[in-house]
Amino acid sequence: PLYFSNHNYLLMQSFDELAPAFKQYFEVAHFPPVPASLYNGCDYFLSLGGKRVRPVMCLMGNELFDTIHPDAWQVGTAIELFHNFTLIHDDIMDAAPLRRGMQTVHEKYGSSTALLAGDVMLVKAYEYLNKIHIGILHKILTLFNKTARQVCEGQQMDMDFEKLDSVNMDEYIRMIELKTSVLIAASLQMGAILGGASEGNRQHLYEFGKNLGIAFQVQDDYLDAFGDPAKFGKDVGGDIRQNKKTFLLIHALETAGETQQNEMMALMQQNPADKVQRMLAMFKDCHADEWARNLKQEYLNKAIHHLDEIAVVSTRKKSLLDLAHFLIQREY
Repeated sequence: PLYFSNHNYLLMQSFDELAPAFKQYFEVAHFPPVPASLYNGCDYFLSLGGKRVRPVMCLMGNELFDTIHPDAWQVGTAIELFHNFTLIHDDIMDAAPLRRGMQTVHEKYGSSTALLAGDVMLVKAYEYLNKIHIGILHKILTLFNKTARQVCEGQQMDMDFEKLDSVNMDEYIRMIELKTSVLIAASLQMGAILGGASEGNRQHLYEFGKNLGIAFQVQDDYLDAFGDPAKFGKDVGGDIRQNKKTFLLIHALETAGETQQNEMMALMQQNPADKVQRMLAMFKDCHADEWARNLKQEYLNKAIHHLDEIAVVSTRKKSLLDLAHFLIQREY
């Protein structure tokens, strides 16, 4: 068996152990000081923090199969910079005033600078990838590029959906898969590549991440409608106010009677003051809350099935299993 100097060889480090280590590694100056008008926006956005879930998943995907490779920290940094590039650009597209309770880059520095700040963050991500060992660079780069393209496709689908009166469930799940899940899945799989995992094990880990990402989004949609505002950290009903096509709305429109369907469509067009309360009441009439909880569990079960199929000693998978349950059972 493989022995690890820092912990029991049967166990991986937990997310809570690896997250502070990555935070310390990542919190360095990634950009030069000039032109300050450009790079201040990059530094500002990174200073807003975040859980750094995706790069830590890369480390965990690596450690599932072997001791953490030094290149995993470079790849994790590239993943986190790429993720932040997408957030800066998403905020511009959504005309969002706030991110993590603070001004967005385009609000603080203007849209043109925000576009460039996102662009240069993406370029920086590739600079970190370019530092990894040439023997694994091609595999990592191929997956990274495929994932980056898919995230852009998912974002475009999300924007297209805003113009449509209705979206079917399969289309919505595909959009979530591209916009949210593939980056989680690829982060794990890039770690697995660095850990020397077999093709079969890498694929199972990817599917674990992909299904976990969908379950995560179901929980997010659910919390936005039915969460406790004190725990969720923001007013519930934001998606309803913005007429966002969510798992709950799509299910309610597909299962409601004609009268309720017409009322939901009217609420979305007229935006009355009591819109959120009335929409939530109809969601409950359609049992959308209970259905969403079951759907989340369905995707979590799929994820765990793929984790179970990975050919490593089961005790080594505990940290990933714990993280999956935490992400899906969270109330914020």
